[in-house]
Amino acid sequence: MADNAKAVETMIKNIETKTGKSIAQLGAVVAKSGLTKHGEIRTMLMERFDLGHGQANTVAHLALKSDGESAAAARGLSAGDVLAEIYSGKKADLRPIHDKVLGILKGLGDYEAAPKKGYVSYRRKKQFVMVGPKTNTAVELGFGAKNLPTHPRLKEMPPNSMCRYTIRVRSVGEVDAQVQKWIETSYMEAG
Repeated sequence: MADNAKAVETMIKNIETKTGKSIAQLGAVVAKSGLTKHGEIRTMLMERFDLGHGQANTVAHLALKSDGESAAAARGLSAGDVLAEIYSGKKADLRPIHDKVLGILKGLGDYEAAPKKGYVSYRRKKQFVMVGPKTNTAVELGFGAKNLPTHPRLKEMPPNSMCRYTIRVRSVGEVDAQVQKWIETSYMEAG
């Protein structure tokens, strides 16, 4: 989706303006630091350049080429290949759950799929749902909607989490009308 690419481009420009360094120069700072763990790199960037969490997170991902899209491209994989890889081995039986969610998404309108390591983020102007295996027996769905009604299946996440709510789904049948409503609500709020 063009809006997401534009948002990333704007964030990168803001980071470069704030730090006085290009993304390539910041990548060199990361490489020279000797740090290899994402969280340590993010903290270093926040402290050294006064970047916000999201800005430092973006630089860390770009420097490590650890965002799903970069990692997939570096290995010559398409988004479909990444999805097949996520649901390989012991997690293969979970793929129909993801496919059912994709069926719901197809009826909603435009969105972007952004494969990550171990899950796929679906976005409009911002992420509205993430889907990926949490264990060998359950898929986690994360919803971006701000205020879903309390429900025993929903787990509310701490403030500033990637998703406001999550659920674990163990069968295709659990992707029911209620889950569809949460996806639709999240979709509408994201766009």
